[in-house]
Amino acid sequence: MSKRLFNFCAGPAALPEAVLQTAQAELLDWQGKGLSVMEMSHRSDEFVGIAEQAEQDLRDLLTIPSDYKVLFLQGGASQQFAQIPLNLMGEGGSADYIDTGIWSRKAIEEASRYGHVNVAASGKARDYFAIPGQNEWQLSDDAAYVHYASNETIGGLEFSWIPEVGDKPLVVDMSSDILSRPLDVSRFGLIYAGAQKNIGPSGLVVVIVREDLLGRAHSKCPTMLDYNVAAQNGSMYNTPPTFAWYLSGLVFKWLKEQGGVESMARLNDAKQRKLYAAIDASELYSNPINIADRSWMNVPFRLADDRLDKPFLAGAEQRGLLNLKGHRSVGGMRASIYNAVPEAAVDALVAYMAEFEKQHG
Repeated sequence: MSKRLFNFCAGPAALPEAVLQTAQAELLDWQGKGLSVMEMSHRSDEFVGIAEQAEQDLRDLLTIPSDYKVLFLQGGASQQFAQIPLNLMGEGGSADYIDTGIWSRKAIEEASRYGHVNVAASGKARDYFAIPGQNEWQLSDDAAYVHYASNETIGGLEFSWIPEVGDKPLVVDMSSDILSRPLDVSRFGLIYAGAQKNIGPSGLVVVIVREDLLGRAHSKCPTMLDYNVAAQNGSMYNTPPTFAWYLSGLVFKWLKEQGGVESMARLNDAKQRKLYAAIDASELYSNPINIADRSWMNVPFRLADDRLDKPFLAGAEQRGLLNLKGHRSVGGMRASIYNAVPEAAVDALVAYMAEFEKQHG
């Protein structure tokens, strides 16, 4: 295998090398069956076994209670922006949304097409550099659910706490921080996550939904978008994204081999501490996010002089540090340090940042 470099892409993101090696070894002939998983019927005993094992491993990793369904669906988190209100808001209903950045704003805009959205709190007044404290939230009495994004991938803003919303179902977009640390699933009505950050390849979204929330879909909800239909058919109402499901199952197995989410939490904490420490000790680099709200997974930073951006990125690529350019909407740099990004990658980045500052600071 050719040398693999350190990939800081926000998504599609780095996958564990061991997972890629397993997939490579099984690509032409899965476990002696003479065909690839990509060629296998989704209704075959072999693939059903793959799917069931993937679900069980995810349940084990997150200690998912038995009264929750786990759905492996086509598409990404952005499709859920419509699918959630179509399933949970009800006819002419309303929902509360928390605005903490670009992805939560997209969710608000889409949900507004299907009912009334009450923006119960917004980080806009703070330029999305801090999460509004729960004492500032104005939740409505008639909301069908409360929605928030636990981690804003672009802005690098992350909840370190789970909101208290009474008896309202709490819905969370956890695309970029799911499986990064332990989680009390029972606090949520619905959790959703695009796969291409901490789960697997793009094209798959995982939905964890409490059973009592099924069967509430809008009368005009497309059959393919009805969670209850997906649940009743084991996520196989139609042909699912089989290879993405298989690869995600390999990632879950790898996570268990690493010691589960408890082990990943220790590693992720160490990685983010190293990187933020390097930024905070520097006179060249800066991160604007309120310290208590800084993301473990996506670390944006700016150079004091934007004219240094291009040479910084060129030097990083020469050293095998890939995909550090910030999102086009905010500029600067962004290092995404998901589960599959090793601590050695952060060490290499910190060393390069110090070297570059010595030369250009």
